[in-house]
Amino acid sequence: MNSNNLLWHNASITKEQRAKMKKQKPCIIWFTGLSGSGKSTLGNFLEKRLFELGYHTYLLDGDNVRYGLNGDLGFDKKSRVENIRRIGEVAKLFVDSGIIVLTAFISPFLDDRQIVRDLVKEDEFIEIFVDVSLEVCEKRDPKGFYKKARAGEIEDFTGINSPYEKPINHEINIENDKIDIDENIDKIISYLKENGYLDV
Repeated sequence: MNSNNLLWHNASITKEQRAKMKKQKPCIIWFTGLSGSGKSTLGNFLEKRLFELGYHTYLLDGDNVRYGLNGDLGFDKKSRVENIRRIGEVAKLFVDSGIIVLTAFISPFLDDRQIVRDLVKEDEFIEIFVDVSLEVCEKRDPKGFYKKARAGEIEDFTGINSPYEKPINHEINIENDKIDIDENIDKIISYLKENGYLDV
């Protein structure tokens, strides 16, 4: 069966009703940056802070998603594009449920991030560039991937033998090697409050 034979079914409860009950504006908070830049750590800290403030969230992390939903995908460019496409579709469903969904993926290509942005309303996608230099990320190398990539053991590794395309029109820039993590979380929370995502 192809998509021409499918019909989207609208639920009797709307996204707006779900969001109103949760007193928040649902959105995708999309952390992007090089491996080792601290995306997952920031996502975890931010979700913890939002949870403590009483908001409804869910964090989609790159490694966790590949354990199940995207377990059939490799790391070649075609698979990485499909990885982000699927994540975008899942994140869109979370937004429809009224949730603030956080994602932590390298998502190195501008076009792929734009595809996800275009899946939801203009104000439902918040791109956060975790701006850490390749040099710093390579020194951190928490998973040993950079060392393996330099040794030729990993092909198409972002930053070494595959490009990372920096965001151009992102909403928030986080310098995660120069500023304390709590200060960075405060910056994101302030953005969310000032732009009407919290205390709706």
